[in-house]
Amino acid sequence: MPTFRVAGKMFLTMPDDQSSFAVRCPRLERGELIAAEPGKFWVPPHEAASNWVRARLAALDDMTELRDIVTDSWQQAAPPRLRETLVPPDPYGS
Repeated sequence: MPTFRVAGKMFLTMPDDQSSFAVRCPRLERGELIAAEPGKFWVPPHEAASNWVRARLAALDDMTELRDIVTDSWQQAAPPRLRETLVPPDPYGS
């Protein structure tokens, strides 16, 4: 299973079937996220106690949504010195 890390902390994993991916998500926010879009987000029973949520790739709206989800997870794992270097994408694509 491929994993992606920042400063030694995992922020994304992709199961071998590559139909979904798992990212960091605060448990308090996770329930609302799943309730709002159950076809897109879920948590397998063995990950229920974790701060992770899975997303189905085919259910994402577009690449912008994918980027936002991955960036949010990266920010949760990255140390402050790296988070400060993140340049937000230009919403107008210029």
